[in-house]
Amino acid sequence: MYNWTMIIARACFEELQEDYIIYWVILDYTSDLIYLADMFFRTRTGYLEQGLMVKDKKLLRDRYITSFQFRLDVVSMLPTDVLYFYFGVEYPEIRINKLLRIGRMMEFFTRTENKTNYPNLFRIANLIMYILIIIHWNACLYFSFSKSIGFGADDWVYPALDDPEEPEFGQPMRKYAFSLYWSTLTLTTIGETPPPALDSEFFFHVVDFLVGVLIFATIVGNIATMISNMNAAQAQFQARIDNIKQYMQVRKVSKDLELRVIKWFDYLWNNGKAQDEREVLRYLPDKLKAEIAIQVHMDTLKKVRIFADCEAGLLIELVLKLRPQVFSPGDYICKKGDIGREMYIIKDGKLAVVADDGITQFVVLGSGSYFGEISILNIKGSKAGNRRTANIRSIGYSELFCLSKDDLMESLLEYPDAKGMLEDKGREILMKDGLIDLDPANIKPEVKELEDKVNKLYSTMELMQVKLKKILGNYENADKSLKHRIADLEHLTGEQVEDEDEEEEVKKGVEEGKKDQKEEDDDGERKKDGQKSDEKKTEEKADKEEKVEDEKEEKKRC
Repeated sequence: MYNWTMIIARACFEELQEDYIIYWVILDYTSDLIYLADMFFRTRTGYLEQGLMVKDKKLLRDRYITSFQFRLDVVSMLPTDVLYFYFGVEYPEIRINKLLRIGRMMEFFTRTENKTNYPNLFRIANLIMYILIIIHWNACLYFSFSKSIGFGADDWVYPALDDPEEPEFGQPMRKYAFSLYWSTLTLTTIGETPPPALDSEFFFHVVDFLVGVLIFATIVGNIATMISNMNAAQAQFQARIDNIKQYMQVRKVSKDLELRVIKWFDYLWNNGKAQDEREVLRYLPDKLKAEIAIQVHMDTLKKVRIFADCEAGLLIELVLKLRPQVFSPGDYICKKGDIGREMYIIKDGKLAVVADDGITQFVVLGSGSYFGEISILNIKGSKAGNRRTANIRSIGYSELFCLSKDDLMESLLEYPDAKGMLEDKGREILMKDGLIDLDPANIKPEVKELEDKVNKLYSTMELMQVKLKKILGNYENADKSLKHRIADLEHLTGEQVEDEDEEEEVKKGVEEGKKDQKEEDDDGERKKDGQKSDEKKTEEKADKEEKVEDEKEEKKRC
């Protein structure tokens, strides 16, 4: 930044270079030492390769030396100052090679923008700096161009330095101030400068106007975008309020309720609670999202007794499911007899446990208190069931964390041991307060639990039937295979066991007769088509038996 502003100024305004030459020499060589130190640090700057940070000194040095940036750095460090001995110290532009370090400056701005907590303010300041540098360079060029034409040659150039009526134009400060003023009027296209008289002045003026239109239009557009981005959250929030107001007006909501809604929105904005956490963190990976949630909400969740000793995995699951809610003064968080579907943890504000009249206060709950944890566990034998046992009302504005029953049960599916431990802790709390019935006759299982058990029995029976069919099929196949093998052995040895075969056939015939009789009894009410089919089956079996007897007689003959 020093070289980008001072080299051009010292080259155009001779008094600046001549009167402070000692200071410039010190600053120039100090910046050179800083550049050398930066080159050394670049050889020690790690980089990522396949997701891992490379720290090997040789690899870091080789990578920097082979980069294009190294060539620019070497050119910027060439000792052009030796030309002072030839041209003299009146020519500081011989150090113009130092401007090649602009890439390092841009890298610094980019990294700072990514790391700062106020990126929009930094961008605006950065753009203002660019505007000032452009105006500064144009002012220096204007003064140098006026010098080449001749000071006071016409109204467009810088006035004469030796004018006795206006001697202040010969002072160094007036030279720079007037040039800067002219450059600002020209680049911002405001005009109001004397018209050019020479062709070269016309060309210079046209180029200045084009630069002003193109560059400043871009810069001003970026500034407008940044300012709108700074107010984007407020604009979005205001649009939400306007929609709610319009809806309440169309639906003719009472003025009292409308005022409560508007005050609730004002509280959210003034206390920085207008942002939706899930919307803000949705672009982060689950790991980073979990780490942020742990740092923000873990201490709050551990205040609940039943979650104090749970394993870390379950707590992380629950932390990600906590939802912040804000209640207005007088709002009921829950009423006696309501079905408990959520538990609440108080982060900020005060709640009161009140009587049915809503006025009498029994106790006041503060930050860190919690309630509703027993109702979402569905502990068997609880006298209250899953119903609320008290009326809880917000005294002022209060911020609570809400954990729903569905989210808890979804998380406990993967942690069955933790589920049993939570139920045991909840049962201990109920026993301590005398709110549990230990008589098994009075403990009624839930409908969903019964359905799950019945469905499980059905699935088990179906599985047993499939396995039994498979076993019977394997038995029949093995029996048939064994009979075939015995028949083959008898055929090879020439042995005859007619008696056994006759007994087997008789048994088979008796069994088939019983089976047929049973089928006839069962099918007595069937239609005639069914009866004919049974008669046909019976005839086929009889033919089969006759065929078997014929085969036996042939064997005996043989």
